[in-house]
Amino acid sequence: MGRPTQWLSLLLLLLLPGPLPVAGMEDAAFPHLGESSQPPPRACPPRCSCPRVDTVDCDGLDLRVFPDNITRAAQHLSLQNNQLQELPYNELSRLSGLRTLNLHNNLISSEGLPDEAFESLTQLQHIYVAHNKLSVAPQFLPRSLRVADLAANQVMEIFPLTFGEKPALRSVYLHNNQLSNAGLPPDAFRGSEAVTTLSLSNNRFSYLPPSLPPSLERLHLQNNLISKVPRGALSRQTQLRELYLQHNQLTDSGLDATTFSKLHSLEYLDLSHNQLTTVPAGLPRTLAILHLGRNRIRQVEAARLHGARGLRYLLLQHNQLGSSGLPAGALRPLRGLHTLHLYGNGLDRVPLALPRRLRALVLPHNHVATLGARDLAATPGLMELNLAYNRLTSARVHHRAFRRLRTLRSLDLAGNQLTRLPMGLPTGLHTLRLQRNQLRMLEPEPLAGLDQLKELSLAHNRLRVGDIGPGTWHELQALQVRHRLVSHTIPRASPSPCLHCHIPNILVSWS
Repeated sequence: MGRPTQWLSLLLLLLLPGPLPVAGMEDAAFPHLGESSQPPPRACPPRCSCPRVDTVDCDGLDLRVFPDNITRAAQHLSLQNNQLQELPYNELSRLSGLRTLNLHNNLISSEGLPDEAFESLTQLQHIYVAHNKLSVAPQFLPRSLRVADLAANQVMEIFPLTFGEKPALRSVYLHNNQLSNAGLPPDAFRGSEAVTTLSLSNNRFSYLPPSLPPSLERLHLQNNLISKVPRGALSRQTQLRELYLQHNQLTDSGLDATTFSKLHSLEYLDLSHNQLTTVPAGLPRTLAILHLGRNRIRQVEAARLHGARGLRYLLLQHNQLGSSGLPAGALRPLRGLHTLHLYGNGLDRVPLALPRRLRALVLPHNHVATLGARDLAATPGLMELNLAYNRLTSARVHHRAFRRLRTLRSLDLAGNQLTRLPMGLPTGLHTLRLQRNQLRMLEPEPLAGLDQLKELSLAHNRLRVGDIGPGTWHELQALQVRHRLVSHTIPRASPSPCLHCHIPNILVSWS
């Protein structure tokens, strides 16, 4: 037979069915008929998303029942922003590998949370149950816990093993609850010696709780009813850096000379919105920011500040400091002081002998009526001076009052009784605020050399276009538009290049 016959025989062999497969000889790696080469889909609760094998996200689905079909391999489960009222123990107990459980913003009550709910979650590190309806905390949380957030519930009681015996615990958030001293047992943090952040703000504590973790670095107790810090309550917290006690009911008798003396790492102390009449004693050297605003302090004594020589920011706004409230040299121990806030007191002059390195002096809404030639001589490094809304008149502002302030960049004299621009203004000024005075004229001499001025506020004075002297705007080349263009042209007496331009950035209110 010829070659065509050979090709025909070969074609028939290829078309004939092959031998039957022998059991056990299939290639398991090769897809068979009706099968896919892709792995089977992972089990995931309806409507939830499972981006990884260990992550289940059921956020914001309006769920009312704990979802089933959650894989046992889950390590991170989010059920926040739903309508859950209870956690079934049989479902949670299957998820022994969970590391993160997020139940934020549900309707879970203490009755819906069984005592044994978390006992099988031996690897849990982060639990978030904020914004629910718990009246008591869980009696037991796993030993492995690192972060616990029970804020914004109605919690009135904590148990010894809620947060106790947790060697890895770092942060506990209990703010916005109904906790009182009776609801926090003395051993609440026993065996949890690594806690660095504790938030107990917006509760009902009447005194600072004793037996707090010695490892604390941040302690929030603002917005409580605290009238006293018991002696020794803060004696072990040598690593504490931030202490928030504002909006309480602290009085001088509620503190003593040892209250803060052991806090050798303290940098920030907020005692504002209390009932103190003196600066607390025993402040540590490490303190950088001291907030004493909105108290009843009548006088600042230098002896109370000797220990706090590292202080950088002192806030004393809205107290009762009168003419003798800051005696000369009262702040002399604070050699490194950067900013002094004295807003809203009764001071009738700039305090004398202020720290030489002071950079910002904030004195608005006082009774300062005079600014002498040497009142600011002790602070040549000032960069910001705010004397707004005092009682200054042009006749009582000395023409050399600002002579030494060569680094001054911002000067606020708004809301006084000035009738003309002060003389001797520092040439490095960037901002000059003079609104709401009684200015009747603008002359070029006080503005001479202010070639760095970028903002000049003159609104709500008694100026008219004809009151602006020739050459007044000549030196002000750095002014920038910040608010609006005033729809008035420069008067004819101005230099010709600006004859028909608008006045930028100058908030003039023409009467």
